[in-house]
Amino acid sequence: MKSHREFYIGGRWVAASGATMLPVIDPATETPFAEIALASAADVDAAVAAARGAFDGYALTSRRERIELLEALIEEYRKRHDEMAEAISQEMGAPIELARRAQAAAGLDHLQQALAVLRDYRFDHFINDALITREPVGVCGFITPWNWPMNQIACKVGPALATGCTMVLKPSEVAPISALLFSEMVHAAGIPAGVYNMINGDGPGAGEALARHPDIDMVSFTGSTRAGVLVAKAAADTVKRVHQELGGKSPNILLDDADFDSAVPRSVRSCFGNSGQSCNAPTRLLVPRARHDEVVALARKAAEAVHVGAPHAAGTTMGPVVSAIQFERIQKLIGIAIAEGATLVTGGPGRPDGLERGYYVRPTIFADVNNEMTIAREEVFGPVLAIIPYDSEEEAIAIANDTPYGLSSYITSGDRERARRIARRMRAGMVHLNGAPLDSAVPFGGYKQSGNGRECGVFGFEDFLEVKAVFGHGREGVAA
Repeated sequence: MKSHREFYIGGRWVAASGATMLPVIDPATETPFAEIALASAADVDAAVAAARGAFDGYALTSRRERIELLEALIEEYRKRHDEMAEAISQEMGAPIELARRAQAAAGLDHLQQALAVLRDYRFDHFINDALITREPVGVCGFITPWNWPMNQIACKVGPALATGCTMVLKPSEVAPISALLFSEMVHAAGIPAGVYNMINGDGPGAGEALARHPDIDMVSFTGSTRAGVLVAKAAADTVKRVHQELGGKSPNILLDDADFDSAVPRSVRSCFGNSGQSCNAPTRLLVPRARHDEVVALARKAAEAVHVGAPHAAGTTMGPVVSAIQFERIQKLIGIAIAEGATLVTGGPGRPDGLERGYYVRPTIFADVNNEMTIAREEVFGPVLAIIPYDSEEEAIAIANDTPYGLSSYITSGDRERARRIARRMRAGMVHLNGAPLDSAVPFGGYKQSGNGRECGVFGFEDFLEVKAVFGHGREGVAA
């Protein structure tokens, strides 16, 4: 078992100030495979001081200098891509093929996207005689989750580096090994000392201290809505910028003119991807009441084709969920759904047959769900799908929007114009029509209790910039 007792602060590996260690559990075996030191307030102070000390110099670097640094980091990431996939698979249970194809690949994609935006971004323009310039927001604190570890680290670190910010990263203590590996890549790429810093720790200790710290100018948090509220409260006293990407309970509307034979299996796979541990998963499947039973049969067949198994086992398409806490929460919500009268189609409580150890959950589908049931309102964050019948298009829209969340939504129709019209009425930050995938150049984020701010592409880039107006500047002598 490897012991990680150091943090990356000021361009070097520094021993933690305290002696508190936390085991890192392999969710496929329920056994520890590593341990990490937990940061104290003193460690947070040291990391923030390093970032603050580096900011003035890094903020003045040229576009060309930052391009070269991002190119170097991308090259280091490419070299160690497979190693990153292995780390993610072990720390959070993703099947190794998913870890290679999506989990590790997402980190590289976001770094490349930040580089692409930086190459062409216009930092300066004019309104009449005033210069409008965008400058780095300052020292950023990043608190990232365990479910897509490198996706969320890279979509924050990439644009922060590109815009001239400095930063302190606190990854999830549940899945910290990928962040340690990423920090090694940062060091090898030659990112200047203090620009990027990383500490390990839990939310009440390191996370709150980071959000509350007076020398942090912006805190960017990805995680549950409950934790996001705590981060915002901790940040409020210093009036820093708070960026949140939080929970979701995304509706997936199948209209009566959709091709159900293809749409239903795709919907099930989308819900169960990453063991259901995605904030934008389409967990509420809204279907015409007259075709409810047809959908149930198709969904059952798709769910029972999912191969749950060890991350490195041949044929595995779904691994374990991340932890004992997550496993027990999912089991509790499955039990509540049964008690409230939802029809269990397939799956249910307990582990899949033949899997006695590991945090494995049965791919579960409930039918005859109404939108007042707990299973339709609370984010499960596991492979559990709720099928909700509707009687009219208007009712489908009303059910879809009847949620405290507003991250994503999905619409499938044989009539593209009809789908486009309904998309305009979704109270969500993202709408996927007919199975269209995510695009890292397009803004990612939500309405309502799904957070504020946007990640990815130009919109994510600009969340790391302040706007300054210089009156009477004149238009001469300004570089593009």
